Amino acid sequence: MGDGTTVPQATIEPMGVLHVQLGDMVEVGGGPKGPRVIVDVVSIDLQSDTIKASLATNDAADWLTVADEGKIGCLDVRFTLKTDDGAFIYVEYQGRGDMATGLIATAPTFQTGSDKYSWLNGIQAIAAGNVNLETGRLVYNLYKVNVTV
Repeated sequence: MGDGTTVPQATIEPMGVLHVQLGDMVEVGGGPKGPRVIVDVVSIDLQSDTIKASLATNDAADWLTVADEGKIGCLDVRFTLKTDDGAFIYVEYQGRGDMATGLIATAPTFQTGSDKYSWLNGIQAIAAGNVNLETGRLVYNLYKVNVTV
């Protein structure tokens, strides 16, 4: 463990590209956290040097809230991937999106029982995304955060 006096640094390293196809959007309306929109996720494709995976279940969604008079999207996303060799990886992330430009920043984490992909359990990732709300296409560049002293 660190001594608490050294200030750590963070670097990022590319992990892959995530292609997402969004589906139906249900506008729930206002509430204590702001207007809520539930966005169905129809398909996901993750391509990287170490993982190739796609959406494993049909329960993927973004439980989006909208803040600052419709300017900021507050993401709350969960889904399960299935790798090309049959492993399951649960992914969840929160983040912020600029509703005018479609630019998104998120912080994904992973959970898996697979020995081959267990290294994902200790990773904090970040992702830079861009969504086209007319087509429902979303693409993220995914990065691993490395913390060192």
